[in-house]
Amino acid sequence: MTAHMPEMTVGELIDCLSACDRDATVRLAINPFFPMAHQVAGVIACRDETGRPVVFIAEDKKAEQHGHLPPEAAVRLTWQKPVDAPQRRRRGTIRPTDSGQ
Repeated sequence: MTAHMPEMTVGELIDCLSACDRDATVRLAINPFFPMAHQVAGVIACRDETGRPVVFIAEDKKAEQHGHLPPEAAVRLTWQKPVDAPQRRRRGTIRPTDSGQ
């Protein structure tokens, strides 16, 4: 998180997760400028350099990216603005030419 946004606590994370489907897959959303989805492998608790308790959600060292983050997720994270698909022009039809002329 940034200086103007306090860091999320374990309690806040639990509150957010408690509203979710317990059978849903958990992924990490990484890099707002090139949003990708990563597999979660574990959660560990330790202390940071100042002695504060910190919990890390980790990616497995053998895990692979699971592709781009769905646009809906990037929008909800405010990493990108909602975008409407461009309108498609109606294509003209191609008519076969009479090669006998």
